[in-house]
Amino acid sequence: MQSSGRQAEAPGRGPRVLVVGGGIAGLGAAQRLCCHPAFPHLRVLEATARAGGRIRSERSFGGVVEVGAHWIHGPSQGNPVFQLAAKYGLLGEKALSEENQLIETGGHVGLPSVSYASSGGSVSPELVAEVARLFYSLIDQTREFLHAAETPAPSVGEYLKKEIRQHMAGWTEEEETKRLKLAILNNLFNVECCVSGTHSMDLVALAPFGEYAVLPGLDCTFPGGYQGLTDRIMASLPKDVMVFNKPVKTIHWDGSFEEASAPGETFPVLVECEDGGCFPAHHVVVTVPLGFLKERLDTFFEPPLPTEKAEAIRKIGFGTNNKIFLEFEEPFWQPDCQHIQVVWRETSPLEDAAPKLQDAWFKKLVGFWVLPSFGASQVLCGFIAGLESEFMETLSDEDVLLSLTQVLRRVTGNPRLPAPRSVLRSRWHSAPYTRGSYSYVAVGSSGDDLDLLAQPLPADGRGAQLQVLFAGEATHRTFYSTTHGALLSGWREADRLIALWDSQAQRPEPGSELGSAPPVLGSRGGWPHPFL
Repeated sequence: MQSSGRQAEAPGRGPRVLVVGGGIAGLGAAQRLCCHPAFPHLRVLEATARAGGRIRSERSFGGVVEVGAHWIHGPSQGNPVFQLAAKYGLLGEKALSEENQLIETGGHVGLPSVSYASSGGSVSPELVAEVARLFYSLIDQTREFLHAAETPAPSVGEYLKKEIRQHMAGWTEEEETKRLKLAILNNLFNVECCVSGTHSMDLVALAPFGEYAVLPGLDCTFPGGYQGLTDRIMASLPKDVMVFNKPVKTIHWDGSFEEASAPGETFPVLVECEDGGCFPAHHVVVTVPLGFLKERLDTFFEPPLPTEKAEAIRKIGFGTNNKIFLEFEEPFWQPDCQHIQVVWRETSPLEDAAPKLQDAWFKKLVGFWVLPSFGASQVLCGFIAGLESEFMETLSDEDVLLSLTQVLRRVTGNPRLPAPRSVLRSRWHSAPYTRGSYSYVAVGSSGDDLDLLAQPLPADGRGAQLQVLFAGEATHRTFYSTTHGALLSGWREADRLIALWDSQAQRPEPGSELGSAPPVLGSRGGWPHPFL
C-alpha cells in the first residue's frame, strides 16, 4: 500500500471528508478545508433545502426578518463573525465604528424604551431602571463562582432569588410598589431565559455560568439579513460541495467499509442517509444541533458513543427561544421607540406560578423590539422562551394573533388598538433537525462536558484517527449559544484535520496517526456517482 504521506501529496488524492450539517459551523469547516490542497474530496450533507442552519433570514413584510440568529453578540475585533461580516461588506457604518466596538455591555440587554403593565398604561422608567440595576448587578455576581470551592446555590435562578429576598428586607416602598418591582424582576428573569435559551434560570448551573465569555461591542444586526454571511461562505465553496435534502440516519464508525467504485480500499466511517444512500469516508465532521443529537442519541452512531460523551450530550442544556413578528399598518409606539417591555402585575420570580399553558403562555413573552421600518409595514419582534414558547409552536397563527392583540390592547389601555395585519413566527423546537434553539450549561453539567462533546472519535487513539469530529455552538466552552462560537468550532475541527494531514505529508513512511486509512481515489478524483 502507498504510504499515507505520499498519498496526501499526490495530485487528485487526499482523504474523503464529510461534513454533516450546513449551518455556520459546517460551512466554516468546509471553507477552511477547501482552502487546503489535501482536501479535494469534501462534501457537506445538509438535511434541509437551505444552508445556514439556525441562521435564517426571510423576506417578509416588504423587508428581511431574522427567524433565527438576530444579533452579532460582541461585534469587535475578537469576534470572527464580525470580522467576516465586515470583510464581506455586510454591516452598517455604525456597527463598524470603533466607538461601537469599544462599548462594554456586560452581556446585558439594554433598558426598554417604554414599559407597559398588564393593568394598562406605562410603568415609571425610573423604577424600571432601578430594578434593572439591581438585577444586572446580581447577574454580574453570578459570574464570580467559577473557581469557588462551593457555590451558595446549585443554579443561577436559585442564587438570584436568594439575593432578591435579602434585598427585599430593605425595601421601604408601599406594598403596591414592592409588588410592581417583583413583577419587573419577573420580566427580567424571562429575558434572561431568552438569553440563555432555557425554560427557567433554575435549570442553569451557577458555578460554570461565569465561563461564558462576553466580548466588547454593542450588539448589531445585518441590514440585509444574517443569512448573507452564510450565503457568502457557501458561495466561496466549489459548486459540488453542498448536498441538500440529505438527512443522515446513522454514522457507522470504527469499521472497515468498502465501495464498489473504489475496489480494494477500505474506509473507517460509513454515513448512512435517510434515503438509503451510503457514503464511505475517512473523516466525518458532525455539526448538527445538540437538540437533534439528544433526540437521536440511541440511533445516530453505530457503535454507540462512548458512555462519557453520551452522558455529556444528555447533561448539557438545550432549550427553546422563539420570535413572534407582528406587522402593523400604523405604529402605536413613539417614533424613537426601540424596545417595548411587558410587565405582568402580580407575577414574581419568588413564586412558582404554573397556570395552564393555554391560559397564560403569552405571559412568558418578554416584550417586543421595533424593527427598522419596511416602507408601508411596521413590525414588532417579540421573544419568548421555554415551555411556553414550545406550546406557542402548537397554536395556529390565528390563535397567536388573537392572544397578542388582546395582550397589546390590555397593556396599552386601548381596547380599540388595531389588530396586527399579519404574524410570522419561528418554531425551532418543532424543527426536526434542530429541536430547539441553543445550548446552556445546565445544573449537573459543566464546561468539561462541552469539551468532552468536542473530542473526536475514537478517543482511545487506536485505529484510524479522527474518524468522527464534533463542531457546533454546543462544543465551544466559552462561546456556546453563539454564531461566533459555532464558527470557531468549525474552524477548530478543520484545523485538527489539517494538522493531521500536514504531519502525514511530512513523513516518508506511514505513521501511526492514520492507522489503516488507505489512499482515497485514483487520479480521476471526485466522488463516486451515488453521491451526485
